[in-house]
Amino acid sequence: MWKLKIAEGGNAWLRTLNNHVGRQVWEFDPELGSPEDLAKIEKARENFHNHRFEKKHSADLLMRLQFAKENPGVTVLPQVKVKDTEDVTEDIVTNTLRRGLSYHSTLQAHDGHWPGDYGGPMFLMPGLVITLSITGALNAVLSEEHKKEMCRYIYNHQNRDGGWGLHIEGPSTMFGSVLNYVTLRLLGEGANDGRGAMERGRSWILEHGGATALTSWGKMWLSVLGAFEWSGNNPLPPEIWLLPYILPFHPGFCAFVHFFMKF
Repeated sequence: MWKLKIAEGGNAWLRTLNNHVGRQVWEFDPELGSPEDLAKIEKARENFHNHRFEKKHSADLLMRLQFAKENPGVTVLPQVKVKDTEDVTEDIVTNTLRRGLSYHSTLQAHDGHWPGDYGGPMFLMPGLVITLSITGALNAVLSEEHKKEMCRYIYNHQNRDGGWGLHIEGPSTMFGSVLNYVTLRLLGEGANDGRGAMERGRSWILEHGGATALTSWGKMWLSVLGAFEWSGNNPLPPEIWLLPYILPFHPGFCAFVHFFMKF
């Protein structure tokens, strides 16, 4: 079972000036969790998967299940609904404020901060996986459980048409589709795995022009991986960074990632 660890180090190479306050890391422990806990987690996963097209954010469900056990004793006050014709009394306002405070107190970590999932962008994890792959560190850094959850995340955020967007709420793009399809393959998924998801992803890519229709950032990642010729990339001369910043076409107006792509 996965557990969110708060404000912990445990690594000789990790340095801190504040005793790791605010640090949050998910760690897998095969011995952790009762059958009831595991059943709740599987139910939450299944419910999210079945409604993934209507509600695309996880709402930190696994964290909330964990915190519900770690922060017991908080009374959940009943919800108060006021009709348009009713007066809002002081008691109603007080009850609503207490309800909000009670709710947010259950989500607070023991070090004082409120942790949360940095979810949404679908182009960040592919860069990590590609980097780990080309450096030969993929299996050393990522356990099988990590790989399984990464695949689950990508599959859950595949759009109905088979592609992937720039972010979990976005329509399918070649950038998101190619990078996430490649990431799944690097994580060990076969060409026909995912109960048809891999085939649908591949079909979307081929039907929309293939990987040659990628944006520059995507082509760069594939070239680093060795799956795309460097000659297929658009040139990005670093000298244009020497131009006056007031020019509207100065690359400083783009993401800083383009600076590193020039080299």
